[in-house]
Formats: sequence, structure tokens, C-alpha cells
Amino acid sequence: QVQLVESGGGLVQPGGSRRLSCAASRSIFSINAMGWYRQAPGKQRELVATITSGSSTNYADSVKGRFTISTDNAKNTVYLQMNSLKPEDTAVYYCNAFVKLPISRNYWGQGTQVTVSS
Repeated sequence: QVQLVESGGGLVQPGGSRRLSCAASRSIFSINAMGWYRQAPGKQRELVATITSGSSTNYADSVKGRFTISTDNAKNTVYLQMNSLKPEDTAVYYCNAFVKLPISRNYWGQGTQVTVSS
């Protein structure tokens, strides 16, 4: 089992920055991959960024060069640093943890709202 708690959402102006945090209930060394997904109103949930236990990262094309995913292993926390925010980044952002053993399973946080608006 993995519980995930996100924080850091809120209202930000276009061009601004925001950092999201996701605290895991167990060591992220035991988690194969963690990531951030988002869901805008009327749209499907989409991948934003992922990071593996080996520190390999992957980003959606729409956020490359603007967002950075990272981890703090001592705090069992994954971050999403978002810069140069655009109105189209407005969405509920969800933290995800993927664990392979003993059976493959995805865990989700409750989500945190990010609104980019002037």
C-alpha cells in the first residue's frame, strides 16, 4: 500500500511558477516509478511527467522545458516544479506511484487544483 498526499496547488498568474509536492507513505526507493498527471475539465487525465527509481525522467511535449520532476528520497517526496505557466496548464494535478511487486499496481493521490489565470 502507498498513500500519496499532494500539496502546493493554487492560483497563479500566467508566466508564473508553482511547485507541487507529493509525500509518499513509504520509502520511494521501494516504488518503481512516480509521476504527475493532470485532468482539465471535460478532458481525460493525461501524463505530465514521470521519474523512475533509477532517476530516468519523461515529460509530456506540452511541458518540456517548463516543468521539472524531482525527488527527495530522505523525505519520500516527489516534486513538480512548474515554470512559465500558461492558462492551458489549468487542471487538477494528481500524483501517481507505480509498484511492480508483489503485483503491479498504481496508486493515486487526491489531486490538487492548479489554476493559471490573471
